[in-house]
Parts: sequence; structure tokens; C-alpha cells
Amino acid sequence: MIDDITKVLQNWDYRLGRVDARRVKGDDGVDKLQLRIDLGLLQMNAQYRPDGKRPFGHPTLLDHFVNRLEEFRKKHGGEDDDFSINPDECAKLQQEAIQYHHRSICNFELEDFEAVERDTEHILELLDFVQDFASQDDIGQSFQQFRPQTIMMQVRAVGTELIADGNYDSAIAEIISAIEELNLFYAAMDREELVDSSMEVHSLGEWLKDVEKEAAEKKPVTRREKLEHKLGTAIEREDYESAAKLRDQLKKIPAKKNG
Repeated sequence: MIDDITKVLQNWDYRLGRVDARRVKGDDGVDKLQLRIDLGLLQMNAQYRPDGKRPFGHPTLLDHFVNRLEEFRKKHGGEDDDFSINPDECAKLQQEAIQYHHRSICNFELEDFEAVERDTEHILELLDFVQDFASQDDIGQSFQQFRPQTIMMQVRAVGTELIADGNYDSAIAEIISAIEELNLFYAAMDREELVDSSMEVHSLGEWLKDVEKEAAEKKPVTRREKLEHKLGTAIEREDYESAAKLRDQLKKIPAKKNG
């Protein structure tokens, strides 16, 4: 086995400010994702835990703790008030969240948006779990720093898929919903000042403008709209004869019914 990866790096230049990722087949036959970084590369499994481990026999560490919670509830009549995870356990969950974050970045670059949605959903569930059950409140709060970027990454994936299918209305609704969710999050965290200065809110706001503009440009133009546009042009040019003819044509088109 050759441990030196110099040749791999020589054939794959690192580019500052770029996300360079690729999918490869591992020696074990399992798909791997690789992310080029300045001093080498990160490699992770494409499915389940990025590091390929099965904590306590479960697909993810979060699955293990959720299972432990359910067992606790069974023993305590459905109650979970006394259930908690200690700081060391929280740190291990944070490591899992970071692994999933790296993989979601790779998958977004590779346009595997379904995988991005899956990984970001795992991160959000993990953040909720830690916030609910961390033995120290400040730990649960500290985990929330990952929420804005995760929400943005998720809606980017969902929205991009919808736009590719030509479903602009749904994409716009998803973006608006994500912006509202972020604003509510900042309010709940007593950080209202971030509503206007948040990089994620700003980025999604700019994207929303672009999507709305693209949707307007691709919106089918009816015959009435075409004639109305021509009428406006004719009036601007003071071509009243053409304008009169266009008005006659417009009168013959049934008015659009409301509702």
C-alpha cells in the first residue's frame, strides 16, 4: 500500500476560493467524496456517516442518542425531563455535524442536491436534539451558530432543483420561507441586529431577486399582453393609426376572469 498522496495532489491543483470536489470509488467498492484543501484533501463516505463509522452499532451518533432517549422514555412512562447528554457527548455530536457539513458542501458542488437536503436535514435534527437535551444550556445555544448556514445550504439545494424543473413559484416560496425562518431564529436568539446584517439573509435576499427576475422573463406571454405591449409602443411613437387597430384587436379578446 502506498501512503504518500503527493502524486494525487500534483494532479489536482488547489484553487484558492474554490470548492473542488469529486466522487471516486474506494478500494472497498464504496463511493467516496473528496474535497481538495490547501494541504491535501478530505475524503468521506458518500452514504451514512462521512467517516464510515457506526457509533454503538448505529448508522450515526445521533441515531444512537435518539435510541437512548426512546429507551429512557419507555422506562419513565414517556417522560424525558431528566434525560440529558453531557458536554463530551455534545462535543462528539458536534464533530458529526461538522462532517455532515463538509459533505453537504461537496454534494452541492457536485450538484447532488438530494444528498445536500438529506445531510442538512440531519444537521438540523442534531442541532434540535442538542438544544433540547444538552446538560448545559450554553452548549445547546452554542450549537445554534451552525443553523443559519445549514438553512441556507438546504434551501439552495431545494430551490435549485425546483428552478431546474421550471417550478419558479415554489422555489420563490421556499426562499421566502427560509428568510422568514432565519429572521425568527435571530429574534428568538435575541440577535435582531442580524436580521439586516446576516450574510445568509442577505445572500438569500439577493438570490430571491435573481429568481423573481428570471421567473418574470420566462413567464409565458399571452396574446393580450403582446398586443398591450405593442399598443404602448405605438402610443410612444405617436402612431395613432396602429394604436387604433391594436385597440380594436384587444376588444375582441375576452377579458381575463378574476378567480
